[in-house]
Amino acid sequence: MKRAFKNVVSLGYGAARGLRKFPFLLIPLAAAAQAEDLTIAALGDSLTQGYGLPVNEGFVPQMQAWLDAQGAGITLINAGVSGDTTAGGLARVGWTLTPDVDGMIVALGGNDFLRGVAPEVSRANLDGILQAAEAAGVSVMLVGLEVSNNYGPDYKAAFDGMYPDLAAQYGATFYPTFFEGLLTEGDMAEARAAYLQPDGLHPNAEGVVQIVAHMGPVLLEFAEGLRAGQ
Repeated sequence: MKRAFKNVVSLGYGAARGLRKFPFLLIPLAAAAQAEDLTIAALGDSLTQGYGLPVNEGFVPQMQAWLDAQGAGITLINAGVSGDTTAGGLARVGWTLTPDVDGMIVALGGNDFLRGVAPEVSRANLDGILQAAEAAGVSVMLVGLEVSNNYGPDYKAAFDGMYPDLAAQYGATFYPTFFEGLLTEGDMAEARAAYLQPDGLHPNAEGVVQIVAHMGPVLLEFAEGLRAGQ
């Protein structure tokens, strides 16, 4: 509604007065306002930021190109910071939730696991991020994480489980794991050889292509929900 009002105001007094003579023109105006681009911020770590890749080959630029090819009318903001944790995401979520942001992808937690952060701490941070989004009236697509057994089965169960639990609690769209698109034709060992950089942690450019192709339709569905709620 804020944007539709802004569009009417931007016509100027004279143009708006002219519309009174031709009320049928208000119908296409309303349709144009409804079709206005959405802005979605991607709050994440190095996976979102595009670590180790040329700028145009990172996750956000490749996803933006994919969305543009679909005629999606979505602008993505890269709010990924390499090395960031859930605590870092919580600390800067207020800067990310600017008035023009309609939706937010949250993809955090990998660095928490690498540092052995207790799952309950990571969960509290993600909860805070989702609370902030809810308070701002911004819907979230929460990207989960499936970690290894490095710290034992209890740690893994608590860490893996916090994502679907929080998504259900806040009514967020849930996407199981950032690497979901790499697992469609084989296991993670095969994916690591084909689609990850030598560090074994970050996708190469072709890996990002696979990730985008799998996540893109889910993001489009998420965006349709945003538009339906406008």
